[in-house]
Amino acid sequence: MFDWLIVGAGFAGSVLAERLASQRNAKVLVIDKRNHIAGNAYDRHDNAGVLMHQYGPHIFHTNSQAIFDYLSNFTGWRPYEHRVLAQVDGQLLPIPINRTTINKLYGLSLSSDAETEAFLATLAEPVPEIRTSEDVVVSRVGRELYEKFFRGYTRKQWGVDPSELDKSVTARVPTRVNEDDRYFNDSFQFMPEHGYTRMFERMLDHPNIKVMLNTRFEEIRDIIPYRRMIFTGPVDEYFDFRYGRLPYRSLRFEHVTLDKPWHQPVGVVNYPQTEDYTRVTEYKHLTGQEHPKTSLTYERSSAEGEPYYPVPRPENALLYKKYEELAEAEQDVWFVGRLATYRYYNMDQVVGQALATFRRIEASLSEVEVDAA
Repeated sequence: MFDWLIVGAGFAGSVLAERLASQRNAKVLVIDKRNHIAGNAYDRHDNAGVLMHQYGPHIFHTNSQAIFDYLSNFTGWRPYEHRVLAQVDGQLLPIPINRTTINKLYGLSLSSDAETEAFLATLAEPVPEIRTSEDVVVSRVGRELYEKFFRGYTRKQWGVDPSELDKSVTARVPTRVNEDDRYFNDSFQFMPEHGYTRMFERMLDHPNIKVMLNTRFEEIRDIIPYRRMIFTGPVDEYFDFRYGRLPYRSLRFEHVTLDKPWHQPVGVVNYPQTEDYTRVTEYKHLTGQEHPKTSLTYERSSAEGEPYYPVPRPENALLYKKYEELAEAEQDVWFVGRLATYRYYNMDQVVGQALATFRRIEASLSEVEVDAA
């Protein structure tokens, strides 16, 4: 008899497994349908010996000291500030858009934040109510930059026009009037010193934790005895798609190794105007590894395949609400993570959600234990 069955060995499941085992001395079984731990953050050395990310680039960044401190129990860190260039009009330009982007694209020499802000104001189009991803961008930088940097990329990534997507999608990408070319501006920007998989191995290395890979929930749910459950998979799948399937976008990855030390000037290059892929990642920028060869991933979005991104549209939110009501009615089951709560979370947000869930579990079980006493 396990105290807990945890479905999914990604961030949500692994953090909760570690907390329950180490803080409550609970016996935990973690299962995952894949043949590895670490979920989508899984990294490995490829045949050439280059450390790469199996499911596309994962860059850790957070403003939370508590989340950073928690993960620091399981890894050292390598400082890394992520930079992305977009191939636009035959040039590689910084994205998010900043002063350098504007100067290079328009042949200008803007030299201050105020000048850049004033120039962007001449491009911006008034939008009465910001509702969609298109509204966010057009109201800030105007139609031309929207078409060059956002529309094509978003259509490839999500399979719909930005005018059909919730404002949250493009609101994630800021527009800067200074020359800051970092993709993120969080207080903590690091990569795990020896990779994500090693961090997860240490997180799950506890005598109270058993891990079973290549194991599907439906195969063992009625066979292995357990008292309570953490479910981190798709919430609609848990309920056998009772109200229909929640829409997700999937990804396809083409991994390539080149017999040269470097291929591109930064870790990620986006392709909003050309190519059928959305972006190309070169991992040695991220990891700091020294190697005579380099490994890349060409990333394409797809409507079919493993669920990666919940699609933020009003009708999908309404459908999720139905599943959320079912989830809240389940006894002794906690739904945690991107797929289980149908939200687009960064890695640190998933860790934060898992730690918050553990605190709720602590409070809930403490009350039960008091009542039993």
